[in-house]
Amino acid sequence: MVRVLPLSLLPLPATLKARPMRVFLAAIPLEAAKIVIIGGGEPALAKLRLFLNTPAELLWFAPDGAPPKVETPLTAPEPVLRTPEADDLAGARLVFMALDDADELTRLGALARAAGAQVNVVDKPHLSDFQTPALIDRDEVVIGVATGGSAPILARDVRSRIEGVLPAGLANVARLARELRDTVKTNVPDFMARRRFWEKAFRGPAADLAAAGRTAEARREMLRLLNSAAPEQGVVHIVGAGPGDPELLTLKALRVLQDADVIIHDRLVPDAVLERARRDAKRLYVGKARGEHSVPQDQIEALMIAEAKAGHRVVRLKGGDPFVFGRGGEELEAMRAAGVAVFVVPGVTAALACAASAGIPLTHRDYAQAVTFVTAQAKPGGVDADWTRLAGPNHTLAIYMGVDRAEETAAKLMAAGRLGSTPVAIVENGSRPDERVLTGRLDGLGALVRGADLSGPALLFVGETAAFSAAQLDVRAEVAA
Repeated sequence: MVRVLPLSLLPLPATLKARPMRVFLAAIPLEAAKIVIIGGGEPALAKLRLFLNTPAELLWFAPDGAPPKVETPLTAPEPVLRTPEADDLAGARLVFMALDDADELTRLGALARAAGAQVNVVDKPHLSDFQTPALIDRDEVVIGVATGGSAPILARDVRSRIEGVLPAGLANVARLARELRDTVKTNVPDFMARRRFWEKAFRGPAADLAAAGRTAEARREMLRLLNSAAPEQGVVHIVGAGPGDPELLTLKALRVLQDADVIIHDRLVPDAVLERARRDAKRLYVGKARGEHSVPQDQIEALMIAEAKAGHRVVRLKGGDPFVFGRGGEELEAMRAAGVAVFVVPGVTAALACAASAGIPLTHRDYAQAVTFVTAQAKPGGVDADWTRLAGPNHTLAIYMGVDRAEETAAKLMAAGRLGSTPVAIVENGSRPDERVLTGRLDGLGALVRGADLSGPALLFVGETAAFSAAQLDVRAEVAA
């Protein structure tokens, strides 16, 4: 799926719009193209690697000596340990040179141009006919970022930022489009109508299915779209937003957020995460606080279905991971039952993020050979937790939704055999700027919670490894002093 990237990802000076385009990126077919690399050092190897997995005919000359075998790519052609002659350059499309001798560069450049080749001299734009852009290679889709040779590191960094929001399966989408191109042209002869068709195809479930490798389903969806009377179908992505730090969003979560038409989000999703979404997306808040649901679960699911059936790309954004105490499984079942295309994007769950931020290893060879994620809020009328199993030694407990029942939980664990001296930690607003960590003992957990005046989302950790957080707090205090 190819999208226009939000300006927030690529900050550019406003004055840039008034300036003329300084470089033009042309797409050169590589089938049967002759590419010549001259040089044996790392700069030449970098150019060589660009073409190893292409259909080009690749020749490599290393007059300054070949690199060690351990540094040479396994699929590289055997280097020719001499300077190329005019016959070697005949028919070359592109010639890359990475040599130190300025006179030799000038001579070889003239030979290459006489043979009809375009020449690139590494790190010497004044001697080059073109510069090598920073490339994102998705097989059928190749994207280049160029700065005219003035700032190649900047081009590389911009490439990395773009690459982060492109699906790994983008080539599947382009490949399917190529296979169906003639069929679409036959069925939709009008140019503008055909353009609208491809826009729908690349922004809907067909592209998601193709990117996920579900080619047969994607093909069926694209062919369905060819029927002009067919209603446009939406899609739902159930997405884990992580613990709150927007930098802990997965690349896939960020991509679908920037594609969304509608975002249905919870209370635990902070503004810092929502700001990464497409600016014109509709946002619907269905937040839940402890014991108080602003929108009942069945109505949330009905809302997701209605928005998808209206043809929208819906993101159901949930704190942490949707499948860890997030009711994501229920929503997945509801979408499938309604016949709505649905995908799940995992998130960094709160237990992992809060523990890491507080310096609590959930497992440790000396202190914890097991970890259990458990909720203190059982379903009304449901089965209570197996406290005997949870109270075992050398075992870390990460307790979700445990603040209101901290004293009761501690009592049940101690009654089941867990020592009152067991270390505990409370992590509030884990991974966020206002994170707070409190430490104590299991027999004082209730009092610790009562005195903490907690207002943000908090996790409780019980086990020997919780003591690591107290040690980290001491280090932080020492550093601050």
